Amino acid sequence: MLHSMTIEPEQQIGVGTQDAFQRLWTPHRMAYIQGENKPTGPEAGDGCPFCSIPSMSDEDGLVVARGRHVYAVLNLYPYNGGHLMVVPYRHVADYTELDTGETIELAELTKRAMVALRTASGAHGFNIGMNQGAAAGAGIAAHLHQHVVPRWGGDTNFMPVVGHTKVLPQLLADTRKMLADAWPVD
Repeated sequence: MLHSMTIEPEQQIGVGTQDAFQRLWTPHRMAYIQGENKPTGPEAGDGCPFCSIPSMSDEDGLVVARGRHVYAVLNLYPYNGGHLMVVPYRHVADYTELDTGETIELAELTKRAMVALRTASGAHGFNIGMNQGAAAGAGIAAHLHQHVVPRWGGDTNFMPVVGHTKVLPQLLADTRKMLADAWPVD
């Protein structure tokens, strides 16, 4: 016999009007909302994180792999677990500004990212793309970067739709190591 159970909202004094909503607190997102680590201008010397990451250790910069012209790095604010970006070392804003070597290696590291994500996490599919310019949604428009977002059947649930929250099951440092270990070599 099934019994229906009513869950009463927890009384939270001082947080506003009591309602039936459960609260999910993600204070780490405030850094993104407030623009922390965003460049102050369009030039490489204006605090571009994609220009400073290559001088960091792989662990500190969350770098998964390094090529001659581009590198792969985890997104600090991922859409899904394993969301990484392929980024040219050179500070360029537009895809048409890449030279031939950069263009070829960006495509090659994107393919390797897909292989690593399939190997490490069994990704079923991918969203791959670039947002060119602030009007197109680029968070850091001054430095080109291509997103590689792994997807799984059924990975869309109520959290992003209702709660505007993503549940990531793994720390970024652990994800970086897992993908670096699965990264295919020449």
